[in-house]
Amino acid sequence: MMNNLKNIILILLYFFLMGCNSDVTMNENKLKVKAKELAKKFIIADGHIDLPNLLREAGYLNKEHIPDITQNTTGNFDFPKAKKGGLDAPFMSIYIPSEYQISGGSKELADSLINLVIKITKTFPKKFSLANSPADVKENFRQGLISLPMGMENGAPIGNDVENIEYFFNRGIRYITLTHGKNNKICDSSYDTEKTWNGLSPFGLLVVKKMNQVGIMIDISHVTDESFFQVLETSKTPVIASHSSPRHFTPGFKRNMSDQMIKELAKNNGVILINFGSSFVNQKSREKYEIIDEKIKDWSEKRKKISNEEILNYTNKIIEEENPFADIEDVIDAIDHIVNLVGINHVGFGSDYDGLGNSLPKKLKDVSTYPNIIFELLKRGYNEKEIEKVCYRNFFRVWNDVLKYRSN
Repeated sequence: MMNNLKNIILILLYFFLMGCNSDVTMNENKLKVKAKELAKKFIIADGHIDLPNLLREAGYLNKEHIPDITQNTTGNFDFPKAKKGGLDAPFMSIYIPSEYQISGGSKELADSLINLVIKITKTFPKKFSLANSPADVKENFRQGLISLPMGMENGAPIGNDVENIEYFFNRGIRYITLTHGKNNKICDSSYDTEKTWNGLSPFGLLVVKKMNQVGIMIDISHVTDESFFQVLETSKTPVIASHSSPRHFTPGFKRNMSDQMIKELAKNNGVILINFGSSFVNQKSREKYEIIDEKIKDWSEKRKKISNEEILNYTNKIIEEENPFADIEDVIDAIDHIVNLVGINHVGFGSDYDGLGNSLPKKLKDVSTYPNIIFELLKRGYNEKEIEKVCYRNFFRVWNDVLKYRSN
């Protein structure tokens, strides 16, 4: 009798658990549908997409023709992927490599990359359009067009003349990342081992003030902590981090932002746009990529001549062996951390798509995957209003504030 009772209890428990699992699956399916709906309903803005540099590296700079990005490509960004993911306003990065600070020609390169973005909109006018303000993005969204606003990554093209800031505003640049991988004339870089200025240079102080006057957002991704705090002391407008993540998850990685920096950014009414890179959101991923880099270095040093294709094949082989990828949950954890630290009004997306190589997290491999983020946010209890802020409202608030300051 006792055994029969146990069996009955086990059977009932089994069906109860099966029912619970079924309820969870049904609920998750509903959330996935809702996530896709919200991705279409809301504008999705991304502070950093490296398509222009990808095209430059592929040899399309100053060429008459460009690839047809209205079709599926091997890159992270193209029209079909963007439409599937609901991406409406990807900031095109006008990236200036640090070596141009020595060799010269940074202003010319910036102009060529800007021309490339303009060419995309002229070649595919029924798919893409330029956007110089949030109002432009909203109008393009209404027409079903993907906006291509522009941000300049590395202030080197400013040269020695702050009047070039107005020049680039007139060319469509709406934020400038003050530096990149090396210290420049404006400030110190978080990647550089030297400290030329211990923050902003005297010229850099003038640049910050001029950017305020002109209406260009100041981007503090890539700068040192000292540079960051000096920017906040100087700027009269909110600032952005166009593609950074919390240092909380990657201790010692100066390229990311400390909790204190994030708190000060919030006091400034600014916004941090989360970089999706595995090594930006997960310490174990960082460590694995360091191992990968060492293996590639050792392998390369043992060979006299190596083609780019051989390097790429070997790199992908080692990456497959090491499996260094973060999970999408790590990106959501980064968003959560900022929300818990300073509230919902200071976070957005700054993926760095097309600029991260083979280092994107699982379920976030290209721009078609923003609904995956929305789904995870819904699972964690974020409501529609909060998700809309993360998708674009927080970023656009800063953008509008900076443009408003120009007009005053």
